[in-house]
Amino acid sequence: MSLLEKIQSPADVKALPEDALPQLAEEIRQRIISVTSQNGGHVGPNLGVVELTIALHRVFDTPKDRFCFDVAHQGYVHKLLTGRNDERFDKLRLDEGLSGFLNRSESQHDAFGAGHAGTALSAALGMAAARDQRGSDENVVALCGDAAFTCGITMEALNNVATSTKKLVIILNDNKWSIAKNVGALPRYFNELITNPVYNQLNDDIEALLQKVPGGESLINFGSKWKKETKDFFVPSSLFEKFNVRYIGPIDGHDPKQLERYLEFAKNAEQPVLLHILTTKGKGYDVAIQNPERFHGASPFDVTTGKGAPSPEGTPPKYQDVMGETMVKLASKDKNIVGITAAMPAGTGMNILENAFPKQFFDVGIAEEHAALFAAGMATSGFHPVCAIYSTFLQRAYDQIIHDIALQNLPVLFCMDRSGLSPNDGATHHGLFDISYLRCVPTAVIMAPANEDELADMMATGIQYQGPAFIRYPRGNGMGTPIKDTPKAIEIGKSKRLEDAGEIDIWAIGSMVDDAKKLTARLSEHGIKAGVVNARFAKPLDTQALLESAKETSLIVTMEDHVITGGFGTAVMEALQEGNTLRPVERIGWPDTFIEHGSSVKQLRSSVGLDADSIFKQVLSRIETLKENSEQHV
Repeated sequence: MSLLEKIQSPADVKALPEDALPQLAEEIRQRIISVTSQNGGHVGPNLGVVELTIALHRVFDTPKDRFCFDVAHQGYVHKLLTGRNDERFDKLRLDEGLSGFLNRSESQHDAFGAGHAGTALSAALGMAAARDQRGSDENVVALCGDAAFTCGITMEALNNVATSTKKLVIILNDNKWSIAKNVGALPRYFNELITNPVYNQLNDDIEALLQKVPGGESLINFGSKWKKETKDFFVPSSLFEKFNVRYIGPIDGHDPKQLERYLEFAKNAEQPVLLHILTTKGKGYDVAIQNPERFHGASPFDVTTGKGAPSPEGTPPKYQDVMGETMVKLASKDKNIVGITAAMPAGTGMNILENAFPKQFFDVGIAEEHAALFAAGMATSGFHPVCAIYSTFLQRAYDQIIHDIALQNLPVLFCMDRSGLSPNDGATHHGLFDISYLRCVPTAVIMAPANEDELADMMATGIQYQGPAFIRYPRGNGMGTPIKDTPKAIEIGKSKRLEDAGEIDIWAIGSMVDDAKKLTARLSEHGIKAGVVNARFAKPLDTQALLESAKETSLIVTMEDHVITGGFGTAVMEALQEGNTLRPVERIGWPDTFIEHGSSVKQLRSSVGLDADSIFKQVLSRIETLKENSEQHV
């Protein structure tokens, strides 16, 4: 039996002799590589924190002590050490398997769930303040990546640490990467701390230095303030000490003995302490080290080569790549068009623009709020910014969308990748709420393409529109629709009829248009004539065409890859009511609940009745009910 197989709880980690830790670390790495090569997952981030996570569990005592992982995508090691190294880990990110992030409902050792960056320090500070109020003695540890400090919320929390608690351990896990290479001034500052040996030597030896100075003993007794000021004479204090947080580092994040020594110090300190720990993203797997961006969150891959399965010949392009290539087409003709992303150049396809026109590209780091407000500023100065941000992450910029962009009616186009499901990632990453949270914003135009050519046309439409525009599109490959050489703008608010209305009329939007066509064919086999409309716009709706449809048919069916509450179907119902047209509406969409992770979109749709069979039965049942009610009234 391997060492890892013997670990059933953190107590077993503590019981291991120090010389056994390298073997445990190696077994953990092999376990993670083996599982993620089959299931996909966050490879590099987890391989980088193996020794750190082992040391944390040797020094602290979860679940009493509380670990708050930023993003929590680096929590696989924590899962393996807290009783989850079983068949659930084999199915990581799949049906009946563990979540790819920490999840409070999954284990008592998961103190806080997450999936978005920058949350750890604020949440941990709240836990520490609650502990202080309650008078208990548990330790709270915030594990923050260096990129987390590019998030405004992390800096807001840092500003409140010293006034909110006197005991908190902050881990700065510095690997120089978020998803892409970190950008901005803070990463450069962290590098200066790493490369300044004077600071760290003085941090450890200032007291010994004072003992050699005449009168130094009395200065030592005077207190730490004098020691800090004496140290500042030699080298400027760290940023963190300006916030009254003791800075210690850099520390080798792969040296178990050194890690435990500093963690013990921080655990017993009587003031907030930040440990600056250097780790190597992908450590132990050379392919991941050489390709840190690709192995941040990888699809299944061959362990030997690191390569994923090749796409079959003729596979349609991914929506994200269509977005990037269309950006290049548009930007080549207008130098005032600029692309903005929040640490996701490759994930959104903006890296295509970056390579073609680097002066028209901006990566602002993990800072969606800033990305939106930065775009607003550019829009006031004659530019037309295009922000490529995943739907789930755009939620973080909601105030900027309303207050800074829509209120001033500024021309900013948002390309919302991953609208719909991100199946393996789960609830934190699904993009199921954007129509609802954007539909109420005045001046907003909300579009959803049925295919990749329509995505390109909608980008041209959004650029042409002199106000805030939003395009939502799914993760993955397009439909195989040929893309025109030159995108053509669509008349705003104009739908496209694909099949003439019959007994019922189906209004679908985005990726559900193809499902609507298939549903129509199936209904036809049962003698039911159904029309199909590609709505294209969730706002403004093609109200004129909708009201005309309502006059000709007995039932309108709406279909959307979005939560049903407040979504496209709700907009249709509101439009019918405002048009004084009473017509039954059957809404097809995701239920009013959070959807967890699963092996595939198909499986998750089936689990909530959004598969083809369930949709067909739902619509058929509604048609039969309407017929029965009609006969009763005759």
